[in-house]
Amino acid sequence: MTTPPLRPRLLRRSTWPEVQRVTGALRTETVGGILLLVAAVVAIVWANSPWSEAYAALRDLRVGPASLHLDLTLAQWASDGLLAVFFFVAGVELKREFVVGDLADPAKAALPIAAALCGVALPAVLFTLTSRAVGPVGGDVLRGWAVPTATDIAFALAVLAVINTHLPSALRSFLLTLAVVDDLVAITIIALFYTDHLNVPALLLALVPLALFGFLVHRRVDRWWLLVPVAVLAWALVHASGIHATVAGVVMGLLVPVRTGPRDGAARHTLADRFEHRLRPFSAGFAVPVFAFMAAGVTVVGGGLGEALSDPAAIGVVVGLVLGKMLGVFGGTWGFARFTRAELDSDLGWADVFGLSLLAGIGFTVSPLIGELAYGPGSPRDEHIKLAVLAGSLAAALVATVALRLRNRHYRLLCEAEEVDADHDGVPDVFASPSDRADEAPGR
Repeated sequence: MTTPPLRPRLLRRSTWPEVQRVTGALRTETVGGILLLVAAVVAIVWANSPWSEAYAALRDLRVGPASLHLDLTLAQWASDGLLAVFFFVAGVELKREFVVGDLADPAKAALPIAAALCGVALPAVLFTLTSRAVGPVGGDVLRGWAVPTATDIAFALAVLAVINTHLPSALRSFLLTLAVVDDLVAITIIALFYTDHLNVPALLLALVPLALFGFLVHRRVDRWWLLVPVAVLAWALVHASGIHATVAGVVMGLLVPVRTGPRDGAARHTLADRFEHRLRPFSAGFAVPVFAFMAAGVTVVGGGLGEALSDPAAIGVVVGLVLGKMLGVFGGTWGFARFTRAELDSDLGWADVFGLSLLAGIGFTVSPLIGELAYGPGSPRDEHIKLAVLAGSLAAALVATVALRLRNRHYRLLCEAEEVDADHDGVPDVFASPSDRADEAPGR
């Protein structure tokens, strides 16, 4: 009698080193997400208080040399400058995933990539269909098609921390990988579709400091006094080229080596490890919360909410975030399983994928940035889009809370099992089982 071949397993548990790395990264992002929530709430309260003019004056305060076309408002410095640090860290994380992480294995990479791409495409489609269905789409309404396509990992993790949900390691890794691929798609969309005026000489000049930065990091140079001026020059030239300056951040992140080399020293920490150790806390704990503070101060009272609810673009954003993301990520995962005849890992079910898909509808950081690029910072429609992003993210968070809390007891048992180390060798037993060793064998 011939034994039928085992079906491939989706959302399997990662290796112990990978789980440790993901856990450390998510811990920092969780703290940053809580700060982001606090910053957003403070901005909304301030912008709708009797002192709202002071908030507007702070946000619109111009700082920087006009001769270099860098006399930007504080809000622009936050979106163009601080978010470049966020995208630098995202670029390093993306390269690590594709070179030495889960995405280095094509079998493991295919699922989160398929889910992320479907989670980008369907919200864009639903935004377009909804905007056309609910009102006139003249003018610039459809320019915001990309607003509901991005997932905010920090905001999502903050929600998990608030509701005290214990996601098992496989779901945590899937969520992080999904967000990383999402960031790459988002920055590609920004570069291709939201560059109105291209200054080719400035862009060509930007290649010089970018190449120098790449040369220095491949020589394992980590002296801040040398790298920072080169990075700032590259950022300034990309900004002058008309391409959004955050693109410079992700490009430089992708240039950083993620493998160990002879110049990395006895500790064998890669340059990517050292950069992430230094910059991830700054990105999650300062850069993103400050951007949230500058972006979230929209007028809710005095007709602001009513105007947003009547804007076809704002309604499209809410539908895209809440329904589009859920249907895209869940449908992409289900379709991938159907096409490959794979099965979910025995510890998980489709209810877990559904809850995670709802969580992907939280899109607070990059979505307002795309809204600004689509409609212009401070424009009435930009304000409506920010309100819609807040409303859509809040709705997705609330529904995800219900779905994930229903499975929390099961998650707690899985997390407890992942902490048992009966032989006291420093590696939990589930990561050293024969099946896991087989999964980690060459060629698997």
